[in-house]
Amino acid sequence: MNIRQMAHEVQDKVVAFRRDLHMHPEASMNEFRTSKQIAAALDELGVEYRMLDPTGVIAEIHGTKPGKGKTVALRGDIDALSITEKTDVPFKSCNDGLMHACGHDTHASMLLGSVMVLNQLKDQFCGTVRFVFQPAEEVGKGAALCIEQGCLEGVDGMFGVHIGAMKPCGKITSCAGPRSAATDWFTIKVKGKAGHGSAPHNCVDAVVCGSAIVMNLQTMVSREFPPVQPLVVTVGSFHSGSRFNIIAGDAVMEGTVRSFDRDIHKQVPEVMKRIVQETAAAYRCEAEVIYNEITEVLINDKDMVERGLASARKVTDLVDYDTFGMGGEDFAEYTKYVPAAFFSLGADGEFPGHSDYFWVNEDAFEVGTAFYAQSAFDFLTEE
Repeated sequence: MNIRQMAHEVQDKVVAFRRDLHMHPEASMNEFRTSKQIAAALDELGVEYRMLDPTGVIAEIHGTKPGKGKTVALRGDIDALSITEKTDVPFKSCNDGLMHACGHDTHASMLLGSVMVLNQLKDQFCGTVRFVFQPAEEVGKGAALCIEQGCLEGVDGMFGVHIGAMKPCGKITSCAGPRSAATDWFTIKVKGKAGHGSAPHNCVDAVVCGSAIVMNLQTMVSREFPPVQPLVVTVGSFHSGSRFNIIAGDAVMEGTVRSFDRDIHKQVPEVMKRIVQETAAAYRCEAEVIYNEITEVLINDKDMVERGLASARKVTDLVDYDTFGMGGEDFAEYTKYVPAAFFSLGADGEFPGHSDYFWVNEDAFEVGTAFYAQSAFDFLTEE
């Protein structure tokens, strides 16, 4: 048995499936065609599955080798981004304003490839492999939706993979402990009093107040939390005013907070509200903070990382440890409940994820398919 060779044998099918998904990207919670395509492929393989509500698929392969066995879950997300594709590949997006610019089409396809491989090996393991084709990762809702619909019931361990553009093709990396940051989204609304630009004493300037808020929010990083704990506070948009000689009475800001400690993650909203509202009061304004927690801190289980890297070494020579990053990933939700580990798979490319020129080397899919299958097989067969 050589799982890498088996992955090689299904590579053409994996590539074809991925190209189909890439041509037909769908937004988060609207992956209806994608789910149907996955289901059709599973039907062809004779693998049992169930559809999630409203989108997504959970499939299972039960080993026939005698014994009680464990349950291992493999996850691949399936949603696209609201980006207009600018690549010139022949299978570029047919859906205006939508693109698989983060590689979720590759994750779903490699996961399906691992179904093809493990379905041929079910007489060699006992236990269950659960394949989670997860919707809505980009909006941070999909993992929770899958958990609510039973994807973690009876699961003893879980593996996930993310394609890594601009990294060496076929290289698998991971690290134990915090790996991806908690990702939050905030909106700040400032209310002042508009008036003529020549008479500021008769007005309450929302632009000046909003500018002070932007600057004071940075003290969350420098003065509110321990300097050894990574924290990022970014105001990404600031909209205010309508004319050069009118003092603005309103301002709206949006931004993101990234943190790497679950206790700090819980404290951030109240700290932000205090700074915003007290700054606003100093400028005679009122301010409202709308705070949305999108993803939790992704914390890799050390044992699962070591298991996964050991499996990776069986399918590729390019294996190493990496470090944490400030990007968010809703695989984090699974790590709260079961031992789990998340890995990166290099796939070349000149542009990062979320770029309208995002491109990956399809040769990486063979390694990804093999890694999914090998990690699950080893988890179920090793003591």
